[in-house]
Amino acid sequence: MAGHSKWATTKHKKAAIDAKRGKLFARLVKNIEVSARNGGGDPAANPTLYDAIQKAKKNSVPADNIDRALKRGSGAESGGADWQSIMYEGYGPNGVALLIECLTDNKNRAASEVRVALSRNGGNLADPGSVSYLFARTGTIEVPAEGLDEDVLFEAALEAGADDVAHHGDVFHITCSPTDLVAVRTALQDAGIDYNSAESEFQASVEVPVDLEGAQKVLRLIDALEDSDDVQNVYSNVDISEEVAAALEEED
Repeated sequence: MAGHSKWATTKHKKAAIDAKRGKLFARLVKNIEVSARNGGGDPAANPTLYDAIQKAKKNSVPADNIDRALKRGSGAESGGADWQSIMYEGYGPNGVALLIECLTDNKNRAASEVRVALSRNGGNLADPGSVSYLFARTGTIEVPAEGLDEDVLFEAALEAGADDVAHHGDVFHITCSPTDLVAVRTALQDAGIDYNSAESEFQASVEVPVDLEGAQKVLRLIDALEDSDDVQNVYSNVDISEEVAAALEEED
């Protein structure tokens, strides 16, 4: 799940499981293809494409896969799909709100898979607008904490327009307005700071705290949604405390 609740470190470990790696690669490659199609194939002139490539490289996507996606998206190579973006809204266990972002070449298949995943895991689709008002677009940058000079990070990020810098486990999360994302990311690069990803995401304005059982149910639903090849991102307003996150880690 994209987002920066306190259990992010747990999710990062889960995402490293080999069984998930193939689906993660597919999502990252799809991002590159769509970014190149929408904004051109030159990363220097297309910040969204630049960051999509950066994230793919950080997640060890093979260079050949990245190059082919770039060529398909820019039209230099045939075979690119007609990807369409669809956002579904839903509720999960404990009344947790969900935004489910799809990139698909088959709307009917995407809708069916989202509906089935929700219904089988204690969730349901919501009417358009009934959930989205709880979320706002936010620029987010993830920076590895190891070997980092925190003072340099804070100074570079905040001077470039970042709203907040927060430490979560082995990473820092920087939040900013989506319009300031490139400026903040560039400031980090100029300061010699490496980063894992920089992208525009949805963050919830109101969160729903859950206990261990509630967290397990919500994460099971999110995993079921992410099993669909059409689902690109799942955003939720679940709030998982450090204690519950620690209990989840013990189960892994």
